[in-house]
Amino acid sequence: MTTVAAPGISTTAAALRRLYLVRFAFAIVWALVAFTTAEHLGPLAVTLLVLYPLFDVAAAIIDARASRATGSPALLYANVTVSLLAAVGLAVASTSGIPAVLGVWGAWAIVAGLIQLLVGVTRRRMGGQWPMIISGGISVLAGGAFIAGAAADNPTLTNAIGYAIPGAIFFLISAIRLGRAAKGD
Repeated sequence: MTTVAAPGISTTAAALRRLYLVRFAFAIVWALVAFTTAEHLGPLAVTLLVLYPLFDVAAAIIDARASRATGSPALLYANVTVSLLAAVGLAVASTSGIPAVLGVWGAWAIVAGLIQLLVGVTRRRMGGQWPMIISGGISVLAGGAFIAGAAADNPTLTNAIGYAIPGAIFFLISAIRLGRAAKGD
């Protein structure tokens, strides 16, 4: 996709590029640590599960502040709300077991994925957003799978944790693709 030079786009693209690189690194490290806890809901697993949407809250706030010049941050603030609710929901669900956690995680993945898809569509002119659009769509589908997986005989958190890795890769691809827009090309 050709990048359109418009006021604020190169500044926003540079900020998003940095944010996406941080999100990539966080998601990979988080997944590696979380895989060690995927079989049961101990204190570390619960902490990691709550931490992931809280990191999403911080990232959405940074994104909203960085991208004010290029569009309305309303969807990003909706994501803040959804992710805060998910963090609380995961903390509460963890007292009921893995199926409840998967249900909350799945619902969050669906709504946050839909928001990510919509944000990516609205930012297409900036460039580097197709990975975010695809990732949002995959998140919606994965969320449904997590909810369905909650009904399995012995559900584990492995698939939910593994979900962070493709998301991380999409953030990396988008960061790389935003390089041209960040330079003002």
